[in-house]
Amino acid sequence: MRSIDKSNITAVILAGGQSSRMNGEDKGLILLKNKPLISYVVDVVVKKVASILVSANRNIDLYQEFGKVITDELSDFQGPLAGISAAMDKSSTKYLLVLPCDGPFINSELIDRLVLEMERNNGKICVASDGDRMHPTFALINTDLKNDLSKFLDDGNRKLGLWFRNNNAIEVDFSDQIDVFINLNSPEDFKISD
Repeated sequence: MRSIDKSNITAVILAGGQSSRMNGEDKGLILLKNKPLISYVVDVVVKKVASILVSANRNIDLYQEFGKVITDELSDFQGPLAGISAAMDKSSTKYLLVLPCDGPFINSELIDRLVLEMERNNGKICVASDGDRMHPTFALINTDLKNDLSKFLDDGNRKLGLWFRNNNAIEVDFSDQIDVFINLNSPEDFKISD
């Protein structure tokens, strides 16, 4: 079993979506309890990785506060795979930790379990699952897959789950912690109580 420590991991926080259900507001920067959503993710991740990238296509200056901002080269909001591909191009570590910007309940155990399963199985992708389905924006990916992902995108594919399945992603069970998958997608979601 090969040990993976924080020096082997770069995080990419996906903040490049259109936020159509948020009336176009940039989700990662919307305040929840007086803090931008993305800051909840950064607060957990910063202790677990060598560096943080933020995949964003707008508000670049604002996102710089949370990590090194990268933009994907594909036009028209091509989805999370484009951001992951751009992050692989910029990453110098063996592993890329992928997380969404709108998950305020992400915790360190999520990261630890993904890393542990990667160590145990020596796989290429470990992805979180709620017991019924995978949550592909919560994953640890071996950056050796960079060329494979580039080809997948060049062929016109955009489905993150399909790319994961094509690469025999190992699903890591988080059915005991499904709150980590709560993301805030609409103005109503921001009315969560303390």
